[in-house]
Amino acid sequence: MTDSTKGTLGTTDDDPPPAVRAEGVVKRFGPTLALDRVGISVAAGDSHALVGRNGAGKSTLVSVLTGLHTPDAGQVFFQDEPAPSGGDTAAWQSKVACVYQKSMVVPDLSVAENLFLGRFGPGRIRWSQLRARAGDLLAEYGVDVDPAARAGDLTVEQGQFVEIARALSFGARFIILDEPTAQLDAAGIERLFTKLRELQAQGVAFLFISHHLQEVYDLCSTVTVYRDARHVLTAPVADLGKAELVAAMTGEEAPAPTASAWHAGSAASAEPAEPVLRAEALALDGAYEPIDLAVCPGEVVGLAGATASGNTALGETLVGLRRATSGRTLVGGRPVRPGSVPHALGAGIGYVPEDRHRQGLVLGRSVAENATLSVTDQLGPYGTVLPSRTRAFAQRMISSLDIKTSGPAQPVADLSGGNQQKVVIARALAREPRVLVAIRPTAGVDVKSKDSLLSVVRGVADRGDAAVIVSDELDDLRVCDRVIALFHGRVIAEFGSGWTDRDLVSAMEGLPAGGGKGAEE
Repeated sequence: MTDSTKGTLGTTDDDPPPAVRAEGVVKRFGPTLALDRVGISVAAGDSHALVGRNGAGKSTLVSVLTGLHTPDAGQVFFQDEPAPSGGDTAAWQSKVACVYQKSMVVPDLSVAENLFLGRFGPGRIRWSQLRARAGDLLAEYGVDVDPAARAGDLTVEQGQFVEIARALSFGARFIILDEPTAQLDAAGIERLFTKLRELQAQGVAFLFISHHLQEVYDLCSTVTVYRDARHVLTAPVADLGKAELVAAMTGEEAPAPTASAWHAGSAASAEPAEPVLRAEALALDGAYEPIDLAVCPGEVVGLAGATASGNTALGETLVGLRRATSGRTLVGGRPVRPGSVPHALGAGIGYVPEDRHRQGLVLGRSVAENATLSVTDQLGPYGTVLPSRTRAFAQRMISSLDIKTSGPAQPVADLSGGNQQKVVIARALAREPRVLVAIRPTAGVDVKSKDSLLSVVRGVADRGDAAVIVSDELDDLRVCDRVIALFHGRVIAEFGSGWTDRDLVSAMEGLPAGGGKGAEE
């Protein structure tokens, strides 16, 4: 193992210079230290994996390596030449490109137009010549796509190939792949990897970022691990066991003998109760396979999973935002109408959305108005909303959840992130739901607020109802009595409250560990 600032493992004076080399990179965003003297070196023709938990610094490094952000300290080199100056787009395009999980092609333009977007030059465009040039470019890199096809009609896989071909046409020999397999099936992943190996043979280097650790072993020769904005290790993949890799990501060197749960849970009882929430063979095509789920009174169940695991889609199906393609959801033994948020709400399901700004709050309205959006039918006779009742109802929620505000009339936009999230939870709890479904409930809040928010979710179960937390954040999941790990739309493991970080991360990354009950058993 080596420090990543010292170059790629096994290089000699006769080797070509690294495709990219970063040394001592520091990046701050206000008080947040996003990168703390990190480095990485990717050899020409190599597939180099960059892995780490959320917040490790991967995305910030990508922004530095692509010129979107200038480092506060440190240096970046491409083939031993200093990185271009900020704002020199053409120079950056000739060095590096990033293919993101979400396609960057313009869907309403043709493949040919996407390939040459921004470089048509002055004068009249000769479309036949443009398509012919596009065909030659695609053929050069072995991409079997019709240049005249509408980009929006391409498969995810084809779109990625087009983006890679466009990057190479600028002269870039270093390409970052950010979660490239998240929307691909097994056959698509294999075709992508085959194409990447072909390009590697031509000297193209790839930085491969993925939550799916098995793919690191399938494709990459070298892996770098970041944790908490710092470089942890760089090593040949062949020399690093999966358990060692997970330990580097989590900082947990050995399985802990005791429970790591934040809360031991109160759901265990001598006689199992009838589930509050039940999902029977629930499935959503393209998101997750049939899943059975039961959540009992007094229980908090976690649905853990990384990008494209299906956990978020499952949570959104439970609350009616998505319509299941098969199976059913029941609350208290009664079926919930598929794909109907009002019916789910009426059945007793409360919902805390993933993005409080886009899905959870009306930022131009007051705390009171936001907290009572789900109970307007209770705020006055004959469909009216009485301000006095609204204020009184909101004040009760403010007191019970300890929302730090000057009063019910304060604009919700003026609150801190943690208190805004409490308002979202207040609205979800306003109808006293039998089960609360919270998707990444502590995203974007400080540590103190996280503990407070998770205490509120735990309190829902402690009063005899139930809760489901959908998250990939380990701290969110510590409040749970059970955690179900999903990977590529399948339940891969289930853990009681005694899970370790190492075991749960392994399962979320597609590597079942000894601490959980495997889905295949």
